[in-house]
Amino acid sequence: MKIRIGDKVKFLNEVGEGVVSRIKDAKSVYVEMNDGFEIPFLLSQLVPVHTELILNKDAENIEIEEDAYLSDCLYFVIEPDHELLDLVNEYRIYLFNASSYNILFTYSIKDEEHYQSIKHGEAGAYQKVLLKQVKINFFNEYFFHKLDGVFFKNNFYKTQSPVSEVMHITKKILHQSMPIEHIEFKHPVYAFILKDDFAKIEKVDGGIDNEALLEHQKFIKEFKNQAKISKSAKKAAQSLEKEVDLHIEELVENPGHLSSIEMLHIQLETVEKEIDEALLNNLKKIIFIHGVGNGRLKQEIIQILKEHPNLTYHDGSYKEYGYGATQVNFK
Repeated sequence: MKIRIGDKVKFLNEVGEGVVSRIKDAKSVYVEMNDGFEIPFLLSQLVPVHTELILNKDAENIEIEEDAYLSDCLYFVIEPDHELLDLVNEYRIYLFNASSYNILFTYSIKDEEHYQSIKHGEAGAYQKVLLKQVKINFFNEYFFHKLDGVFFKNNFYKTQSPVSEVMHITKKILHQSMPIEHIEFKHPVYAFILKDDFAKIEKVDGGIDNEALLEHQKFIKEFKNQAKISKSAKKAAQSLEKEVDLHIEELVENPGHLSSIEMLHIQLETVEKEIDEALLNNLKKIIFIHGVGNGRLKQEIIQILKEHPNLTYHDGSYKEYGYGATQVNFK
């Protein structure tokens, strides 16, 4: 099996252990010791501690053949906040880039028929990126998780095919899997391999012949014509969406004399009024901005939303609102 940068290893001919830090050549690597020094070792002299991130509870320790080599890999990682299953309250979801490539990525979850983008950005080489921190019931509401990514380096590099993977994850699936310890994470984690075939190079060659050039020019003309139509359609779509800020200072001119119960009552009345108007005017979407606070307002909003059969709801865009908004979609 393969050994990768970040794997913890012991030494075949001496006492001690360290972490694989970088590649020296096809048959040897540098190992970082506990004192911070890097020492080169032949792969044949290393015995890895099992830290490879795979969903395989029966996996044995990694065996290294004499001609083994380091392989890049990309993981989707779920880390619980406690080692004991019964005490887990939250999960942290990561993109773990154990490769020498940079990655432009988008993480999405499926909400009924459509995917909602949760986070996008860039993950550097050998970096992990926190995608989302969720409560334990998150995987009971969202079963399908999609990760799209393209690979590049800031200098010369060999082309890699993009990755686009959909993972079916439920709390039951996690509980039936064996979490794996890894030096990069505080608690044992569940992990999915998104890509590990970096040694396979995609050849991207080609040119534009005369026929293709004519088609390209035709496309540009049609694209320009579509620009005006798209702009008009975008405005029409935006007119069917609404953003409602529920912070009390946005609803009441002088809220200082109100008790917390009175404030909550005003905020919930606003929610019900906005929903009724949205249904009447055939709106497609409302974003309720409620902030984080102690979570009371959000829970009360959800109780109201549950009483309406003609809508669905989920957390608003993390990029725009953090954890402080709820998006309502009208059928």
